Amino acid sequence: MPQCEAADGVTEFREIAIISPGSTKAKPIPMNYPNLSPDPGVNPAEISELAAMIRAGAPLIVIESHDEPHAMALFSELRRLLGRPLFKWTAAQGMRWVERDQPLAGEFKEVEQALAHIRQRRDRGIFMLMDFHPFLNDPVTVRQLREMTRQDEGVHARTLVLVSPELKLPRELEVVARRFQLKPPDRGTLAAMVRAEALRWGNQRGTAVQPLCEEVLNSLINNLEGLAMKDARRLARNAIQDDGVLDESDLPEVMRAKFDLLNPGGILTFELETARFSQVAGMPRLKRWLEIRASVFNASAPPPGLDMPKGMLLLGVQGCGKSLAARAAAGLFGVPLLHLDCGALFNRYHGESERNLRESLRAAELMSPCVLWIDEIEKGLSVSDSDGGTSRRMLGSLLTWMAERKSRVFLAATANDISILPPELVRKGRFDEIFFVDLPDQATREDVLAIHLKRRDLKPQLYPLAELAAATEGFSGAELEHLVVAALYDAHASGDTLSTEHLMAEVQATRPLSVVMAEPIVELRHWASSRAVPA
Repeated sequence: MPQCEAADGVTEFREIAIISPGSTKAKPIPMNYPNLSPDPGVNPAEISELAAMIRAGAPLIVIESHDEPHAMALFSELRRLLGRPLFKWTAAQGMRWVERDQPLAGEFKEVEQALAHIRQRRDRGIFMLMDFHPFLNDPVTVRQLREMTRQDEGVHARTLVLVSPELKLPRELEVVARRFQLKPPDRGTLAAMVRAEALRWGNQRGTAVQPLCEEVLNSLINNLEGLAMKDARRLARNAIQDDGVLDESDLPEVMRAKFDLLNPGGILTFELETARFSQVAGMPRLKRWLEIRASVFNASAPPPGLDMPKGMLLLGVQGCGKSLAARAAAGLFGVPLLHLDCGALFNRYHGESERNLRESLRAAELMSPCVLWIDEIEKGLSVSDSDGGTSRRMLGSLLTWMAERKSRVFLAATANDISILPPELVRKGRFDEIFFVDLPDQATREDVLAIHLKRRDLKPQLYPLAELAAATEGFSGAELEHLVVAALYDAHASGDTLSTEHLMAEVQATRPLSVVMAEPIVELRHWASSRAVPA
């Protein structure tokens, strides 16, 4: 592995190496920060926002998050800032006095005891109730909370904080509660965390001083953005622990781990190694269109006067390469591909389908830059009155996201039947362009056959591709691939190598979709001739 040359006198601290492959010099980043600690400080903006809530007299603050350490760090800072005692209650440990790091004498593990103790205190404490959501099903507990959050002479005696991964408040508490969303750490905080983890690793092992490459450090921080601090720290530690060196080879694994953390219920799938346009036959206009936009999409911000590319809709005959083109777009841009399964979005419980879609879109934004591929979009977002309005609400959520998103997420949607898509989805402005992927012409069929023969370690020049292409008029790309596969099976069964006769026999035995479903395909091609751009 290439090493970076250390600059003399950079720092006296032990460091981890962050190295850019292929380079022998790196811009060193010193780590001798006087205030550096293993646990970077919390975001001052969060502290300010929470302090304003408490000073304004918010009696009940709700935080939905898995990141309890982040919430505790925030309120520990607030305790010092506001000079108010801080208590933490869990069903397992009861009530603890945070600044003294000790339980109260009575412990108060039972909910009724804990709430009664909180109610009788007059020290204007802040009480953090962790994982409290199961107890909100009890009407007595809800009533106790409601009474405890009433104003007494315009002054709130206490502040209650409910922290749970998921928390749905009863209506009577929703009106008095203030929701606070924990913010992911900013770039400066992440950089401090990475340096702190590097310093810890070096101190534990007594390693020699190493330089840091700013480019790789920035790439690592890009991949950690959007994660909770506990998750970002864990991924940074995993990247460091194996060999003590952070380089670009560590980034794919960090990206995959980040996706696993963000993926809501397995609805998205992740591909880092995507297709290349060398694997796609034909579609010269689509290739050129994407190449023009690649440099803009890969820039951190678009040049003046240009908008960031939004996406494309690929309409066409089944089996003609729409999905492969969507995957190849990710390969051309050099970014991961996220595949959104529309069928997995739907849930029988009211509101859950829309929530799944919102969380999937949010995950895609946090994974940016990326290509978000929605295959057969008409099957998931065609408007219907038979589902209680779920598809209409999901369509509204998608349209809002498409109009308002600022992140580098390129939407690649494919459809076989555009007639059932709502007009508001396909109007100009939703997608940058609508492409029609037609049945391949003769030259493209030759290319398709050559690609699939090469993929199976066969030499295309040994076969009469022009003759085969002429005989397969009306075949789709998928049908041409099946032709090669089926002919190989026949050759294997007879103990022969693949010959032209095997291929021609399969041509005669195949009835392509353009024959079986001739009428709808003719209608689709007629519709697209004046409404879409040929790919």
